[in-house]
Amino acid sequence: MSKLRGRFAPSPSGRMHLGNLFSGLLAWLSVRSAGGTMVLRMEDLDPDRCREEYARQLADDLRWLGLDWDEGYQVGGPNGPYSQSERTELYAGAFRKLEEMGLVYPCFCTRAERLAASAPHRSDGQIIYSGRCKHLTEKEKQELSANRCPAWRLTVDNKEISFTDKLQGEYRENLQEDCGDFIIRRSDGVYAYQLAVVYDDGAMEINQVVRGRDLLDSTPRQIYLHTLLGFRPPEFCHVPLLLAPDGRRLSKRERDLDMGALRQRFTPEALTGLLAFWAGQLDRPEPVRPAELAKRFDWAKVPGGDITIDPQCL
Repeated sequence: MSKLRGRFAPSPSGRMHLGNLFSGLLAWLSVRSAGGTMVLRMEDLDPDRCREEYARQLADDLRWLGLDWDEGYQVGGPNGPYSQSERTELYAGAFRKLEEMGLVYPCFCTRAERLAASAPHRSDGQIIYSGRCKHLTEKEKQELSANRCPAWRLTVDNKEISFTDKLQGEYRENLQEDCGDFIIRRSDGVYAYQLAVVYDDGAMEINQVVRGRDLLDSTPRQIYLHTLLGFRPPEFCHVPLLLAPDGRRLSKRERDLDMGALRQRFTPEALTGLLAFWAGQLDRPEPVRPAELAKRFDWAKVPGGDITIDPQCL
């Protein structure tokens, strides 16, 4: 692999919580331990949820912890802009390329219609799109367009995509059987996460993606898009999720575990030490600076399974 280029790409839809920070710290440690380049990108595609004030607060929280970045939000660099809300025209170009390949079609299905369709469901409950709109005639498309703006789906191949995750091991999926044609532009015109994240990682030459294990099953779709758009897929490292004592995944609704509350209760070094303990880098929680931790960071010590938080640690 050439010089490591990693990224942290949070969504500024609220204050970061402990789980976001855990992923961000591991991404940073991986890059810094290898002498690579760290990129901070704001995934603010959703105009209804994402705000600039949250992005500024997020950057401040990262700096408070001791995490820096070489390119990205508030820093600049050769691959900007680094906020997805400013990259719409770039996604439009990628969309047109896929359209010219004959792989994109409009989908007029409402959520209720998708739920009612006879398409199979995955074991986790996710609906596999039936492809009902793929075979609409031009007349049918025109009639439906009069009353509804379509989303746009990408046709997938009937072939297996496999990759080896740095933590989770081998993962494979047949896109047609396990996913179905997926949306790359929403009906409101906003480009979907799958297209935007692939284009950004490819254009920014990111060659290692560290993120939560909940995104593992989206990776085959992204590898497929990387290939179609002429990019080389990065190495993927899907890190464990931090779970509340009752087994729930941490979210931005857990206000007692967001950065506002954490900064009142911890020093940066103490919080880093706690995260490092959960990541297998320390034998016990003890204060440490991220820069010191980077000198001895070891992926082999990071657990693969999810981590239930002990309330006494907080």
